[in-house]
Amino acid sequence: MRQRLLIATMIAFALSGAISSIGYFGIHLPAAALLAPRWIAILIFSGYGLYRRSLTTWILVAMAAGAAIGHDWPAVALHLRVLSQIFLRLIKAIIAPLLFATLVSGIASHADLKKVGRMGIKAIVCFEVITTLALFIGLAAINISRAGVGVTLPTHGNESLQAQKLGVSDTILHVFPENIAKSIAEEQILQVVVFSILFGIALAMVREERRRLLLNFTDGLAETMFKFTNIVMYFAPLGVGAAIAYTIGTTGMGVLVNLAKLLLTLYVALVIVIFGVMLPIALIAKVPLRRFVAAVSEPVSIAFGTASSEAALPRAMETLEEMGVPRQVVAFVMPTGYSFNLVGSTLYLSLASIFVAQVAGVHLTPGQQLLMMLTLMLTSKGVAGVSRAALVILLGTVGSFGLPVEPVFILLGIDQLMDMGRTAVNVLGNCLATVVVARWEGEFPSDVQISSSSETAIPVMQK
Repeated sequence: MRQRLLIATMIAFALSGAISSIGYFGIHLPAAALLAPRWIAILIFSGYGLYRRSLTTWILVAMAAGAAIGHDWPAVALHLRVLSQIFLRLIKAIIAPLLFATLVSGIASHADLKKVGRMGIKAIVCFEVITTLALFIGLAAINISRAGVGVTLPTHGNESLQAQKLGVSDTILHVFPENIAKSIAEEQILQVVVFSILFGIALAMVREERRRLLLNFTDGLAETMFKFTNIVMYFAPLGVGAAIAYTIGTTGMGVLVNLAKLLLTLYVALVIVIFGVMLPIALIAKVPLRRFVAAVSEPVSIAFGTASSEAALPRAMETLEEMGVPRQVVAFVMPTGYSFNLVGSTLYLSLASIFVAQVAGVHLTPGQQLLMMLTLMLTSKGVAGVSRAALVILLGTVGSFGLPVEPVFILLGIDQLMDMGRTAVNVLGNCLATVVVARWEGEFPSDVQISSSSETAIPVMQK
């Protein structure tokens, strides 16, 4: 039944598009003749959503309905903005506690970096090199494609813009909090991050028996905030549909072209990261490419299909052990990478944040863009591959730079397609970092025989 509804939806939208395009040939049809096919297609799509019972499907249904409302009844669309604002407020309530909990937990739980010594340092260096390069590739890609240019935000949506003229010393001073409650209230996300990092480092220095209490609290808080995010995301279809209706009702349908351009920009940038950053690192580290590709193809496919890094983690760890990477290296580097080596997500955040600025018509100087990249580099740490977590980070970052948050909502319409690509690259980057660290430590010989059972890896001793 679902397949039939999906096919019927595609046919209905195709017929609706064909009927709407008749006007370009000089044939004028009554308004009802143009409205009816469009809304019949949306109703059929809604029926498919009832059977599919997927949040992503309902976001797409809401996006289609919102676009139709904004196009057909723009006066009605103007009054729907309150729904998107409710969704925005709920998301904003998540940002500070989520960042605090994930960063503190991510740093303090790895207090054993002193014990593992060189491996911990090398892992972090490897993570930072890959994610930093990905960050700047995303920045370059969106500045070249300019996917957000051409969308005109309504005047009412620009009220949140704030022009901040800060000198160098003021900018540096602005990074450090003087009152964490004030920083949270004023949505100074970078100050919250700096406080959380220092708190996490301090907690890591506390004795184990005393650290455990706070660490359990931050772990519980992080898990609770992720569940909170999941609850809020059930409201996403209404928030996204309302935002799309309001945007199209005031600016027109051109925003959909910009979204397609942004999606293409993301995937081109991801390909550049894979072949321009990861491949050279693999060659320099003398990673056996054929065996590596064979080992990671399944977990990367799982990550792409499910858009969840967590779903791919068990299989990724298993295949790397089968490849010959020692278990102690896999057990340390892979979980650490899930907090500190989110290559695809980092690239997406840099690309999406500049997209928001372009949509808002705000010109960011190179210095401002670099400061934003630094903020993203810090805020993305600790937030593992959880669905929609990147949205929370993006909203917090653009808000702290005085940019309007309304353009973020239109990204939700294609977020699933973007999430699939960035999650797959997250998993690929973590697998590569694990093998590179093992090679760096001399724990992964150049010649490794895989047993026929594929359960153990036996190093071949050189004569």
